[in-house]
Amino acid sequence: MTTITNSPETLRAAMVDNVKAAGHATSPAVEQAMRTVPRHDFVPEAAVGDAYADTAVITKRASDGSALSCASVPTIVAMMLDQLQVEPGDRILEIGAGTGYNAALLARLTGPGGSVTTVDIDPEVTAGARRGLDATGNPHVEVITRDGSLGASENAPYDRIIFTVGAWDLTPAFWEQLAPGGRLVVPLRWRAQTRSVAFVRDGDALVSDSMELCGFVPMIGQEGERSGTIDSDGLVTLYWDVDQTIDAAELSGVLDQSKETVWSEVLVGAAEPFDGIWLRITGHDSRICRICADRAAVNAGLCTPAIPIRSPALADGDSLAYLAIRKVQEGRFELGAIGHGTYGHRLARQLCDEIDVWNHDRNAQPRLRTYPLSTPRAAIPFDPTLNHELIDKAEARLIVSVI
Repeated sequence: MTTITNSPETLRAAMVDNVKAAGHATSPAVEQAMRTVPRHDFVPEAAVGDAYADTAVITKRASDGSALSCASVPTIVAMMLDQLQVEPGDRILEIGAGTGYNAALLARLTGPGGSVTTVDIDPEVTAGARRGLDATGNPHVEVITRDGSLGASENAPYDRIIFTVGAWDLTPAFWEQLAPGGRLVVPLRWRAQTRSVAFVRDGDALVSDSMELCGFVPMIGQEGERSGTIDSDGLVTLYWDVDQTIDAAELSGVLDQSKETVWSEVLVGAAEPFDGIWLRITGHDSRICRICADRAAVNAGLCTPAIPIRSPALADGDSLAYLAIRKVQEGRFELGAIGHGTYGHRLARQLCDEIDVWNHDRNAQPRLRTYPLSTPRAAIPFDPTLNHELIDKAEARLIVSVI
């Protein structure tokens, strides 16, 4: 028999307390919505304890085991809802229906005077979302089966648009369907890292006002990222964007060349994030990419990135350097870089310079502006006091600006 200690209500309260402790659900409205909407009713095949744990609940997998749809991690859900800043009466579009849980939270936030439309390309996913929404008293949320990149023009314009799938690109539909001054929150991927970016529409520009590290199931049909292994056993992989000149074949075998290690003297605690180093580099260096080392490569000493599955690297011709870390005392770690190839030492030194700049203001963030790709470069304003990296995607033009 289920005891009251493990009741859905008790577990839900504990979930929200955990979300609050992590610094999210800062809005009273978001907190109340999460305390009210029954997450377990949207993942009926999961144990109630799993439904309220701070983990994603996978609801559909591909044949290779990769996740195709899920109920997102509650702390990430709260973080993005904080970014979205829903007001009562808002018209909201969600891209990625998932289980329907997030749409139910959105319906709670916008209230009876607003509307929520959620879109997903997979009819099995939308059918499940529809069931969950109906079962929890949300028949007014409209669920549409469609390619999310098209949005839902029939209910536009929207005051708020939120993606609950990872996007590599933004299509013209989102400029056409987002109201002037509206907010768009999207897990946007560039230079092989993903940030939940909150944009505010200013004319034809979407201008960021917050960015948070995250990871999401990618949207189907956006193939702008490339990858390639650089060792003979296929244990180490680089990921980069299609507009970059990185060539995995040219880097093949680079890890077998002599290793150059440079340490920065910058220290971090065991729980201190340092992903801002990577983010900052995307604003001025087109050589930045992601390196991923299999555990066997790490154990053999072939490749030892700071975070084995995702660390920043600089790739230049036949040379490479990646972020590294070493323990210097209990609970304290030093950041550095390891380089290989003709310019390995120089690249490692450059990464350490980036670590040093980041260390002087660890909370600084670049500014992102996004335009339709049709926007002429001459029409885009640039602040001469900042460095800029212009990244052309298939349908959007992204400008990353840093001091």
